Amino acid sequence: MSQSTNVLFLMTDQHRVDTLGCYGNPHVSTPHLDALAASGTRFDACFTPSAICTPARASLLTGVLPFRHRLLANYERNVGYSEELSEEFTPFSRRLREHGYNVGIEGKWHVGRRRGPGEFGFDGAHYPGWHNPVGHPDYLAWLERHGLPGPEIGEEVRGVFPNGEPGNLLAGVLHQPGEATFERFLADRTIDRLERYAEDYHRDGRPFYMAVHFYGPHLPYLLPREYLEMYSPDLVELPESIKETFENKPPVQRRYSEHWTHDTLGEETARRLVAAYWGYVTLIDEQVGRLTEALERLGLTGGTAVAFTADHGEFTGAHRLHDKGPAMYDDIYRIPGLLRVPGSPGGVSSGAFVSLVDFTATILDLAGAGPEPGADGRSLVPFALGEEPAGWREDITAEFHGHHFPYPQRMLRTRRFKLVVNPESVNELYDLEEDPSELTNRYGDPALGEVQSALIGRLYQRLRASGDNFHHWMTSMYAVGGKDYDTSLSDFEGANHQGLA
Repeated sequence: MSQSTNVLFLMTDQHRVDTLGCYGNPHVSTPHLDALAASGTRFDACFTPSAICTPARASLLTGVLPFRHRLLANYERNVGYSEELSEEFTPFSRRLREHGYNVGIEGKWHVGRRRGPGEFGFDGAHYPGWHNPVGHPDYLAWLERHGLPGPEIGEEVRGVFPNGEPGNLLAGVLHQPGEATFERFLADRTIDRLERYAEDYHRDGRPFYMAVHFYGPHLPYLLPREYLEMYSPDLVELPESIKETFENKPPVQRRYSEHWTHDTLGEETARRLVAAYWGYVTLIDEQVGRLTEALERLGLTGGTAVAFTADHGEFTGAHRLHDKGPAMYDDIYRIPGLLRVPGSPGGVSSGAFVSLVDFTATILDLAGAGPEPGADGRSLVPFALGEEPAGWREDITAEFHGHHFPYPQRMLRTRRFKLVVNPESVNELYDLEEDPSELTNRYGDPALGEVQSALIGRLYQRLRASGDNFHHWMTSMYAVGGKDYDTSLSDFEGANHQGLA
């Protein structure tokens, strides 16, 4: 776009697509996000580049894939990777500053251990960590000003670890009213900043980018009882993948199931957890409503684009798993993606493969700025305006580097098939048309031999073209079209590997 546009960017953490009414959930109340979808564009094939918070959020900030920015793990579970983002790639926030924008953020940061939003050009406090930082002085001062009680939890839901000890906290009652929640606090802070930015916009024409990154609906689901028990577990239809046997699957998936204590919980608790997750989604949707109402009150709606997405999804019992980890199922790699831009027709749905890094390019496009040289994403604005960009991707890749321990994976997702390469384990191939729940691994099935070979070759070419060194493993292990470089990277067979020939 040639003219600068305000942007309100809404982001959740660990958010399943199937919890939203606009994506087909008949039970969960999400009227405000549904209204955004109805007035804008809904992306039905939106994927995260990596289903771990920090790598995904660093990709949003820089517009490049994780293997390039190299912030590959959450620092709380760091497995030897970098803990801070390098200066190699310019964050979009600095570009927006160069274009005269006010640039703000409230909420989850989680892009490195020490450096906060202010060091990347944002207005806003640094709220560290992966979960609601309820001990942060700003939140405690806000509670005191409003005469609200601090957070206390009870009725904890836990399974049992393999060693017999109590498992990770999964849910519990938060003994606070809804107006005291951290989600409400973040919405209040965002509205305060929008009011200040609106003054600059109306007085001087200065545009703004304002993001709110909610920490939910990430587990544990710690909610006021009214939200924790908002939905009856009887409404919950457990996914088909709850029948997962892990037969012909990488053994790490069974280990992760044990770590998350799924089989110690029972079916009734599994339903209760999903119902609680739904309540968390509704709590966040209510705050989204307060934000969009603030845009209207401040006279900003007509000049402001609104985007909504998440860093990744969550299992909530699918495949007998919780949280996320080394299993590249759509439950955690497919994410919601909504976009409304001024002048868009509304009510549009797109099946194009889009990525979190496309939102980076979109933000810059809305500011009248081009993408960074070598960026991995493209602007979604044409889709929102009812256009079909030429040469859009026909498939999508994703990557994983480890969580708790190193575990590299790469994925290629097409309309019908998904290939996952696990170097030290069993590769995976799913026919998503016949097996949408991804229960049956067809890798090695002669009936899909040609499909498998084509996907292996396609993934190899995608990784090699992008510079992802994972391709070196594939060169020697699979039929990828013929070796045309020295895989030992020595100098005795020429300098092709150095890019010098």
